[in-house]
Amino acid sequence: MNSVEAAPEIFDRTLLARRRARAAPRVQEVAPILDAAAEILLDRLDDTTRRFTRALDLGGRGAVAPRLAARGIPFVVSMDLAAPMAARAGGMPLAADEEWLPFAPHSFDLIVASLSLHMVNDLPGALVQLRQALAPDGLFLASLPGLGTLQPLREALAAAESETRGGISPRVSPFPELRDLAALLQRAGFALPVADQDRLSLEWRTPMALVADLRAAGETNAIRARDSRTPPRALFPRAFAGLPLRHEAPLLVMTGWAPHDSQPKPARPGSATTRLADALGAVEHKAGDRAG
Repeated sequence: MNSVEAAPEIFDRTLLARRRARAAPRVQEVAPILDAAAEILLDRLDDTTRRFTRALDLGGRGAVAPRLAARGIPFVVSMDLAAPMAARAGGMPLAADEEWLPFAPHSFDLIVASLSLHMVNDLPGALVQLRQALAPDGLFLASLPGLGTLQPLREALAAAESETRGGISPRVSPFPELRDLAALLQRAGFALPVADQDRLSLEWRTPMALVADLRAAGETNAIRARDSRTPPRALFPRAFAGLPLRHEAPLLVMTGWAPHDSQPKPARPGSATTRLADALGAVEHKAGDRAG
């Protein structure tokens, strides 16, 4: 019998759901950041003439569903891990887990996940489920904070904890690298997969304002390996001393389509009708020949 290796559980999803629920009444405090990320992601819709009628807003926290409705999409479901956050998102609310989607195949022709998949333990498995929930020729759009996001905060906390405790524990989430995302889309069965990178310009008045924004977004530390002990009194003052308050955060964007017969197909090997040498105006040599 074949065994399937379970994905490592990096994040405590139960804790994340509680923090998302607690953050729901304050999520408007980070609306400018969520709105900026949603605008960057939804700009990709301008690159297609496809018209969508059934959309899933996955974790948009009020920044995505209203923009989809403004584009004339008549049916939008807003799903979030926490029911209070889903209720504020702007679409038909649904509390559910991205790792266990409750949708029948072909339920949507558009799925948008804005800043909502970076704390999923099994991202490859979630992408497979999302592709299955799309109708043929349906579009998937997602953005994730990329490697380097909150790096100044990560380094400051690590240095301060090393000084005060003689060791470090994870206090900022790990983030994916751009080079991995297109391969993940292809592995999940998406057609025409594309991964690219944009930037979010972030600025805070004080270090505590940065922390407040993380709490309001439901983005505080949910790593299972986190240190649950009370931190030393000096940890945060030492970490925040001299912390840069302006940050260019990498925003990774994934685009993929559910396969359909109408989509462009790669040419068969050997089917080309024009030689590359002719196109370049060069002389073609057989293998083993010496130039000149």
